[in-house]
Parts: sequence; C-alpha cells; structure tokens
Amino acid sequence: MDRLIHHDARILTLASDGRGPRRGNAMRGLGVIERGYIVSERGRIAAIGAGDAPPLAGTRRDMRGRVVMPAFVDCHTHALHAGERYGETAKRLAGVPYLEILAAGGGIMSTVRATREAMRGASAGAGLRDELDARLDAMRRAGTLAVEVKSGYGLDRDTELAMLDTIHAAARRRTEGGTGFVTPTFLGAHAIDGDEDRFCAHIVDEVLPEAVRRFGAIPCDAYCEKGAWSPAWTRRLFERAKALGCPLRVHVDQFNELGFLDTALELGARSVDHLEATSRDALVRVAKSPTTAVLLPGCGLTLDGRYANGRALVDAGASVAIATNCNPGSSPLVSMPLVIALAARFCGLNHEEAIVAATYNAACVLGLERETGSLEVGKRAHLVELPTRDERALAYEWGAAAPSAVFDGSTLWPVEGL
Repeated sequence: MDRLIHHDARILTLASDGRGPRRGNAMRGLGVIERGYIVSERGRIAAIGAGDAPPLAGTRRDMRGRVVMPAFVDCHTHALHAGERYGETAKRLAGVPYLEILAAGGGIMSTVRATREAMRGASAGAGLRDELDARLDAMRRAGTLAVEVKSGYGLDRDTELAMLDTIHAAARRRTEGGTGFVTPTFLGAHAIDGDEDRFCAHIVDEVLPEAVRRFGAIPCDAYCEKGAWSPAWTRRLFERAKALGCPLRVHVDQFNELGFLDTALELGARSVDHLEATSRDALVRVAKSPTTAVLLPGCGLTLDGRYANGRALVDAGASVAIATNCNPGSSPLVSMPLVIALAARFCGLNHEEAIVAATYNAACVLGLERETGSLEVGKRAHLVELPTRDERALAYEWGAAAPSAVFDGSTLWPVEGL
C-alpha cells in the first residue's frame, strides 16, 4: 500500500525527545492529537498533524474519532519452543510450587527436552519454525509488530545455536516482508543441565563466544534464581558477555531476592526483568540507574498472584517497560492489550504509563526506538486502530479495546481477517 491516510482520528503519538526511555512522570505523556491525521507512504510516516488530512490520493481511513496509536512492542518473550506443559499446570493448580516442579525436572527442563527433540528431528526444526511463525502471527493479531525472542530451551551448543538461527531467519522474513521486527537474545543461562560448575563453564567459555562469533554482539540474558543460575555464575557470564560487547539483560528476583540486582545495575544491564520479589529500597536503586525495569504480570496471573511494584518504580523515577513473557509454562500469553490491563490492575501503573511501557519504552529496551514505538515522521508506519475513542479502555477493560486493525507499513490487517 503506497499511501494510507488516517483522518479524523484521536492520535497517540508518544513523540519522544530522543533521549532514551521515558522515566517517572514523563511516562504519562501520550502526545495526544485530539482530532488529526496520519499519512503513511512506502512503509513510513510521511506526515502527522492536527485538523483535516491534506488532499492526497491514497487509501483513506475515516476513524470517526477512534484511537490510532503505535503498534505494541513485546520486549521479553520465549516464543520459540516445542511441547506443552498442561500436566505441570494441573500440578500448580493443585498447589505444587513452581520451584518444586523445576527441581523435579519439570518447568524449563521439560520444555528443553521437547525443544531438543524437535530441533534434532527429521524436519530439522521446521516444525519449530512454523510454531514460532504462528505465535508471531497471533501477536500481530493482538497489535504487536516488534517482538524479542530468546533462545534458552536448548542449553547445549548445537540446540542453542540452532534456536538462534531460527530466530534470525524469522527476523529476516518479517523484515523483508515488511511485517515487523524480530530481535534475538541469547539465553543459554536459562537453567542448569547437569553438574553446575561444568555446565555453567561450558555456557560461559564455549557457547556464548560461539554465539557472538556467529551472530555478533547479541544481547545476553540469564535466569538468576534458586534452582537456576547462581549470582556468582551469572556475574561471571555477564563479565564475559560485556567484554564481548553484548548488551546485558537478566531475569532477577522472580521468586527470591538473591542480591544479584545490584550486580546487574553495576554492570550496566540494559534491563532487569521480573522484580516480583524485589524490596522497595532495591526498586529505588533501579530507579536511580539508567537500567529499565521490565515487568511481566503474566507470571503473577499464571503462577502465584505476585506482581512487581510498578507504582513504586515510577514514583521513584524509573524507566518501566512491560511484556508478555510468552512461554509455555509461567506466562502462556501473546496479548499486549491483556498485559496493559494486568499492569494497571496489579502493578499499579495508570493507563498512560502502561501504554508507554508497552510501546516506546519497550522499543528502547530492544534498541528499536528510532524505528518504532512512537508515531513520528520518518519512523515505520507501525500502528494500530482501536475500536474506541478513549484509550483508557485498554487498561481498564478486559480485552474490549483490542485492536480492530493493524498496519505494518505495507498492509492493513483487519483483525477479523487475520
């Protein structure tokens, strides 16, 4: 579609100052144009303003005051995996704690076994590729056009690298097809497989360097938790990753506050994700750092009803993003509108903060803020149309404001037709 013109729209531009993610009170600015227009040409925003749209040829969308806003950015997912964990879910519903399931060989490790089998099967991972594409399409239906996807269900050299190959291939297909962004993250430190010292040394000294040789300075993540990576080994991994030029991200304080959060801040982590068990004093230290806190309320919904204190973070001046944490066990979600509603209900964010956290700030976590996350001239025309004139419906209703159409810069996708 060479030119698409939205007119008579309530536009949330989220226009930025170019100085990085929004922090504290700045997360309340949506850059609203009460009645305006957007002109998209050849995949990018050519004009945006108040009043009537200019008299240009092209496909015109009369919004009749309904909301047009940036497409969502999902900055933390485990969307590449095989298998299901329905039996595990039944155990959790019966009261078995997640860490107990993990210690018994379930949880992450059950998905590792299924993913290894799928990747090494006769189809050489073709089924996994199709499953990833299906999840990315489901995310697009919910309005998400930029998605981070982690490895981490391989935990050995060959499967981890094969997962990253699959994620990179999906990124190429989406970029070349004009259907959005996919960004890879190395998560070889997702769990412990076998002897701790031998396994962790293998990931730090062999698998991570090989991943960087093949894919460049890829973001490096780790799951620092009881039963997973210890603070000592996570520090060693991150020191090696930083020396290799990799941005650092970490799953931290999901169930237990182990003290690694301050190490992550000291090492300049781009994001610290989860924070359900983080003390208020530690949240203030996050707020005083340049690191973004990524909240994952799907875990609280799925596991134990615990949520990170987003209100304390924002009030202390933090940069906050939110994400689905899409995975088969602790957060089987693909919908960012649902995550916005969860963050408002249970993390204490208001509707403006939750929208910024799901768009512009999430784009900053992925390094995509110059391309997407806000509606500004020159950026990708990644936008969603809402079936409402009031964006507060995203945060304060359950699913009623899910996008009615998604525009990826080349194709307008009415959701009912996807």
